[in-house]
Amino acid sequence: MLKATLRSFLAHKGRLLLSALAVLLSVAFVTGSLIFSDTVGRTFDRLFASTAADVTVSPKEGLDEAVPSGRTATLPAALADRVRRVDGVAAARAEVKVNGITVVDKDNEPVGPTTGAPTLGNSWEPDGRSPVELTSGHAPRGPAQALLDSETADRRNVRIGDTLTVIAPPGSFRVRVVGIVTFTTTNPGSARVYFDVPTARTKLLGDPRAATGIEADAADGVGDGQLKRRVAAALGAHTYDFRTADEQAESDVDKLGGFLDVIKYVMVGFAGVAVLVGVFLIVNTFSMLIAQRTRELGLLRALGADRRQVRDSVLAEALLLGLAGSTLGLAAGIGLAAGLIELMGLLGMNIDADEMVIGWATPVAAYVVGLGVTFVAAYLPARRAAGVSPMAALSDAEVAGVGRPLRMRAVAGAVVGAVGAAALVGCAVSERTSSAASLLGLGVVLTLIATVIAGPLLVRPVIRVLGSAFPALFGPIGRMSQRNALRNPRRTGATAAALMVGIALVGGMSVASASMNRSFDQQIDRTLGADFVIQNGTFMPFPREITEAVRDTDGVGLVVRGRFTPVAVRLPDGDRVETTAAGYDPRLDEVADITYARGDSAAALADGHLAMDRDFARDHGVRVGSSVPVEFQGGRRAALTVGALTDQDTAEGFGTQGGLYFGLATLERYAPGGQDAALYVNAAPGTSDDDLRAGLEETLDPYPQVQVRDLADYKRLVHDQIAVLLYLVYALLGLAIVIAVLGVVNTLALSVVERTREIGLLRAIGLARRQLRRMIRLESVVIAVFGAVLGLALGLVWGVCMQQVLALQGMTALAIPWGTIVSVVIGSAVVGVVAALLPALRASRMNVLAAIAHE
Repeated sequence: MLKATLRSFLAHKGRLLLSALAVLLSVAFVTGSLIFSDTVGRTFDRLFASTAADVTVSPKEGLDEAVPSGRTATLPAALADRVRRVDGVAAARAEVKVNGITVVDKDNEPVGPTTGAPTLGNSWEPDGRSPVELTSGHAPRGPAQALLDSETADRRNVRIGDTLTVIAPPGSFRVRVVGIVTFTTTNPGSARVYFDVPTARTKLLGDPRAATGIEADAADGVGDGQLKRRVAAALGAHTYDFRTADEQAESDVDKLGGFLDVIKYVMVGFAGVAVLVGVFLIVNTFSMLIAQRTRELGLLRALGADRRQVRDSVLAEALLLGLAGSTLGLAAGIGLAAGLIELMGLLGMNIDADEMVIGWATPVAAYVVGLGVTFVAAYLPARRAAGVSPMAALSDAEVAGVGRPLRMRAVAGAVVGAVGAAALVGCAVSERTSSAASLLGLGVVLTLIATVIAGPLLVRPVIRVLGSAFPALFGPIGRMSQRNALRNPRRTGATAAALMVGIALVGGMSVASASMNRSFDQQIDRTLGADFVIQNGTFMPFPREITEAVRDTDGVGLVVRGRFTPVAVRLPDGDRVETTAAGYDPRLDEVADITYARGDSAAALADGHLAMDRDFARDHGVRVGSSVPVEFQGGRRAALTVGALTDQDTAEGFGTQGGLYFGLATLERYAPGGQDAALYVNAAPGTSDDDLRAGLEETLDPYPQVQVRDLADYKRLVHDQIAVLLYLVYALLGLAIVIAVLGVVNTLALSVVERTREIGLLRAIGLARRQLRRMIRLESVVIAVFGAVLGLALGLVWGVCMQQVLALQGMTALAIPWGTIVSVVIGSAVVGVVAALLPALRASRMNVLAAIAHE
């Protein structure tokens, strides 16, 4: 049997090629995601581990910043002297490191990255742990000199002697580049500017006695943990944060954890789609091969092979296929990871491909996925093969699945579909976001499974409708193509399912994104009353110098500042909620239309007061006049009085649970040092919007990190943010389509082999080559459009349910992107035509007599 299995595998290797490609793609995305994420993680680990001091002392920050406040936490630089006197400290220094400064050249063009990586301002105190070394020029001396990293200098064509402008929180200042530093380890993409210590403290922090941290090196024979305990005892264990080198490196990596997780999950998403769609292709392939080999399998049974041997023989072929696909997929995954590394380089993240990490888990995952997918996909066809009777050796080969009842599929599909539909209905009526999201996930999975199971039941009614015009348009050729698609509902359903998965995903996300866009548009129209908004393209805060420049612009009548800060509120029901609160100037009503359930803006923005969302307040037992303990960054605490309750649709969002806000005077008292995140600007009487915009753009020309936006621009900015998610979904669709095309090609190719005698007879009675090719193309088109129709129907249901979840977050508008839906249907027909090209060409080239004589 082993010899027969190997001979059978080699005899059908051409028919298994496309299935091997599906395995290859699945494994490639799994291994590529693992290699890429491991390489990125190792790069950051190496950078942070090589630069972390033995012990680092940092300001105590108890709250996470979901939305940046622009505040730089500091501690007294004089602490370095106290640390130096601690037993076991070999050296200590007060470090200055400021994240998010902006550096521009003489043309006011950004010198640093523009793709999300930060520009860091540092004090120049080189030591053995510095990530850079001075390779040309000299160290900075005085407030007008600076060093720039070589990668940034090369990318922006900056040379020694060039003048740059640094826009820091305390204000802008000019420096001359006097030296170039080169990274001693891989730089993941940030730009670095170095100043002497007094300049860094004064110009970056605005305080000559401040620092952002104290770094201590241990003397020989002193462990990091031991030194940490000694330094903590000397400075006060609860006054600052103390970390060893390992703890500091781990903390730095944790801050990047969200970014690294996004990369990993995106890649895993691609891998999941590839695996899921690949399963359909492999199941279809083995089902058709089993049917075509009925006589061969019957002959094996007649020669003495038992059911188990036949089943194991088919599974062995599947494992051989998985082994070959996994090996090639592992190699392709390495290439994919290398391509992603190059792509990240173009986007500003520099990762050395020579440092690619291929851990032991990567090849294990490759073979587990490849062998697992093929084994699972081939198991049912293998069981079917084991049921072939020895008498089948005397019969003609059958068409897989023809004539077998679909009652079990109908029952199973109905049961699973009913449970899935109930979950989606529960999602639609749920009043809690977490419950609705859980029910949505369950409903999506179950309805997808139900549609796959029951797909063959829908083939005849749906394809009769979709292909109803074929006889009128294409005559007998159209009628035959429609009947060919109908003759085997199982095969047609499985082939279409591969395309259905990707299109359902796109349909659902398109509805969700269109609904989000419309909801934000409506909310912006209702609430934003300012003529212009000054804001960073990535919503990062900016220095007060920009605010003052805007105020001094001719034609500006009113400027209302908006700022964010992390807070923790202790509520009457005992809950402690960490969230982000906003602060605004007193004349907020003149630039925004806020609906209040109780109170007004004057009460909300009064000193020592705050506003809160009505529903959030009701859930936690808060009323107007309640005193709420609030904890600010740095440990400051205050009891604030609830002055107003708002009734806004979008009270909760990313990092803004509870819709809290207060006056800027209150924010400055308890969270000083923050930066403005937005400026809402109205024109002075007699100034047109066009004149004011021109004046603002001229004023802000030296500050490329902020832009002037009117209502339409602001909507466009929000749309662009949402579009990023949609582009990802389209990429997933592209992958699903590639594998689905392979599935349609594979099905048609095997179908041509299966129908060789039939095709020969048709050609013998006068069917032209061109007509034969058209028949196969039309069959492919109707199968592809069938998959698109199922996918869109499923996706629209998912999208409507997603919108119900979004409605719980205030995004109540429902929008159906009909243009996208029409484009998907047309695109699926094009996919059908493309997939049929090779099988149709092969069928048209068959020798008529040889085809008639085929068994």
